[in-house]
Amino acid sequence: MFDVVIVGGGPAGLFLACELRLAGVRALVLERRAEPDPADKAHGLAGQVVRLLDHRGLFERCGGTGAPEPVPGFFYAGIPLPLHVLGEDNPMYLLPVNQRDLERVLAERAAELGADVRRGWDVLSFGQTDDRVDVVARGSDGTEKTFTARYLVGCDGGNSLIRKRAGIGFPGGTDDVVDRSALIGPSERTRFLPGGRVVIDGLGEIPAMFHRTEKGVFSLLAHDPRRPLVNTAEWEERPAGDFPGPGAPMTLTEMEDSVERVIGVRLPLNPPPEGAPTLLRRLCHRNYRQADRYRHGRVFLAGDAAHVSHGPTLNAALQDAANLAWKLAAAVRGRAAEGLLESYETERHAAGERVLTQTRAASALLAPGTGITALRRLFAELLRSTENVHMIAAAMAGADVRHDMGEAHPAAPTGWFVPPLDLTTGDGRTRRLAELLCDARPVLVDLTGGNGLSATVEPWLDRVRHVAGVADAAPAPALLIRPDGYVAWAGADPDGLKTALARWFGAG
Repeated sequence: MFDVVIVGGGPAGLFLACELRLAGVRALVLERRAEPDPADKAHGLAGQVVRLLDHRGLFERCGGTGAPEPVPGFFYAGIPLPLHVLGEDNPMYLLPVNQRDLERVLAERAAELGADVRRGWDVLSFGQTDDRVDVVARGSDGTEKTFTARYLVGCDGGNSLIRKRAGIGFPGGTDDVVDRSALIGPSERTRFLPGGRVVIDGLGEIPAMFHRTEKGVFSLLAHDPRRPLVNTAEWEERPAGDFPGPGAPMTLTEMEDSVERVIGVRLPLNPPPEGAPTLLRRLCHRNYRQADRYRHGRVFLAGDAAHVSHGPTLNAALQDAANLAWKLAAAVRGRAAEGLLESYETERHAAGERVLTQTRAASALLAPGTGITALRRLFAELLRSTENVHMIAAAMAGADVRHDMGEAHPAAPTGWFVPPLDLTTGDGRTRRLAELLCDARPVLVDLTGGNGLSATVEPWLDRVRHVAGVADAAPAPALLIRPDGYVAWAGADPDGLKTALARWFGAG
């Protein structure tokens, strides 16, 4: 019997497997694809999820350098977001890694940790009892097999079989927007400038990330200068011609036609270099949906199986996995405090709702129409306020949802993702907080200098790392940090710490 069976070997499933293995849990991943998907999909991570990867030692493996640093500026719905005005309160971090490479890194890490990832297994059904889940799957050779586990997690995408078989609703809506994407070769008609700008012959200088017109939205991104990524979004059906329909293959000519309709000039598009991964993709609708619950008995949902939107769903998926894994591990060991597994749905459903809210709002602000243009002007004026900039940045970063952790130190409210800290320990070493979280164990960062917290935490030392030291600009005398990076308690009161330890990590 396995501890957890994960259905789906995309980023959410692989990261969940990594997190479970760090917690000592035996996890099995069943993925129907025989080989990893070579297509480019998502092209980067944004917000606090970048720091989450840093907490696991994966930031540099995914192409980052050193430690994550907040970016001085970004866009919301194509409107410049002056993040530099936020100073140390800037929550926006960026990691330009495409989904294909992210999956490769996570698959390598899962293998290092001993996760059992089996490709070519198509899950057909499951059944559950009070103490186990039986999962029926068919292998690539046609053989059917039943896998038994304590828990089952569906990470099998927006069309999740697990969600459907669990009878979990997936309410939401659909916007009639046609999105097209293509990876192209370098073009003599374009020239990229510093600061996220691009010059296009016949048009002039425009933002590379978002250029909105009354016909749609255009972007041209050079994450890889040899293979720039061109995107368009059109809200209106093509006025004339032979629109190929949602099932027809996408072509570069169709992409060129769409670009011309949106920006008003013809931009010849070259194929990417021979042998390079390509992307010719047309999505005829934007779905915004969220599972009405994330749990059915011993069955859980994470990632796109739980929520889909035209937005940072990959960011949310990885955070789902980090939130769920340590709670499942506690349940497997019989140490889960009352209500711990239920807190996964409570916390991540609220976060998913915020993702849907901000992405739908951003999509609405990009739509054509003179009324929307006027609204954008007003919105840009509102962003002259630092408070408003912080609110939008926090929403984009996934940092605007506070989990209920109870009372804490007034200067360091709990429930938020832990801020970056440099900690100097008794041996004279100075380390980043991220280095203390790489094994996904909870950590008590004790800056009190010894006022009784050592005795308080002692019964939990088999589960919680106690690190004493000093830190500049620490938000509280001590911080209890959950494996997913959230502050579960802050302060100096031993009784408060004891209550938090029991609530989140079981009896001492």
